Amino acid sequence: MTDQQADLEWRDGRTPVSVQFDDPYFSLDDGLAETRHVFLDGNDLPARFEGDFHVGELGFGTGLNFLVTLAAWRAAGVTGKLHFTSFEAFPMPMADMMRALQAFDGLPIDAFEHGTFPNFSGPDFKLQVIIGDARKTLTQWDGKADAWYLDGFSPAKNPELWGDDLMDQIGKHTAKGGTCATYTAAGFVRRALVDAGFEIERTKGFGRKRHMSRGTMK
Repeated sequence: MTDQQADLEWRDGRTPVSVQFDDPYFSLDDGLAETRHVFLDGNDLPARFEGDFHVGELGFGTGLNFLVTLAAWRAAGVTGKLHFTSFEAFPMPMADMMRALQAFDGLPIDAFEHGTFPNFSGPDFKLQVIIGDARKTLTQWDGKADAWYLDGFSPAKNPELWGDDLMDQIGKHTAKGGTCATYTAAGFVRRALVDAGFEIERTKGFGRKRHMSRGTMK
C-alpha cells in the first residue's frame, strides 16, 4: 500500500469526486452504462473473450470497470481466466469503494472477498492493482494486455497519466492484435497512441461527451 490515498468528497452522498483532480470517478449520469459503452464496447468485448484474457487499466478508482468486466466475462460463459491488472497512484480505501459501488445493482462485489487489497483471485479471475506512479510501475511490469482501459482523470486535470512516454509504454505492453479504449478524444492523446503503434479512431462518446477514442495495435 501507499500513504498517498485518494482524497474524496461525495456528490449527492453517492458519487465520489477526487479532490486532487476535481473530477468524478464515474459518470454522474450513469457510470455503469459509461463503462459498458467506453471500455467494453470500445474494446469489442465480450466478443473477444477467450482462453486467458488480460485487461490492463490505468486508474483503478472504485473498481467499477473491473466488476463490470468480470460480470460480462461470466455472462459470456467462456472458459479460462480473466486477468485484470490496474495501475493506481492514489488508491481508494475499501470502505469508500464499497460505498461508491452501492450505487449499482448486480455487480459481483463478492469478488473482493477473495483476497485483500491490492490482490484478489478467484476460480475465474485474477486481479492485481499495482500501486504507484504508472510512469514508473508500468515500465517494471512484465505483462502484456489484450485490451487496455485508459481511465485516468481528465487529461486537462491529470496530464501525467496521458503523456507520450506513458502511452508508448502502453503500446509496448499490448499483445499482438490488442486494443485500447478511452473516454477522451483529446488530440494529443490520440497522437501519442498512434505513435505508440495503435490505429486510432474517434467514435461516439457516452452521454454528454461527443467523442471517445478506440484503437487496435498495428
